[in-house]
Amino acid sequence: MGKTTPPLVPRVSRLLSGVGTHLKLARLRRKYSAEIVAQRAGITRRTLSKVEQGDPAVALGVYARVMQVLRLEDDLALLAVDDELGRKLQDAGIIAKLRAPKLTSTAKTEVECEPTQGT
Repeated sequence: MGKTTPPLVPRVSRLLSGVGTHLKLARLRRKYSAEIVAQRAGITRRTLSKVEQGDPAVALGVYARVMQVLRLEDDLALLAVDDELGRKLQDAGIIAKLRAPKLTSTAKTEVECEPTQGT
């Protein structure tokens, strides 16, 4: 009996399929055979085929090893770099201060030292 994975929403499935396609194109541009890439990544040829199809059952670590063989490992740093939604949620949770900042000691002395008018 094989493993079952929870279904992905169609948009995420398309994105993952696109990642697989990009990895396959990168491999072909470098003129690497599937056998060589699989061997260097320490995976089977069948697993590489699943990666290139964007199979969600394949572990992220396997994708990372394939990317390393293709010298694309720096692209992993781009995942979730610009978390726009997360920043908006964080900003919405920030409560503004309800009082003005305290006066510093130099500001107090300047106020105290000013001559009063009418004397």
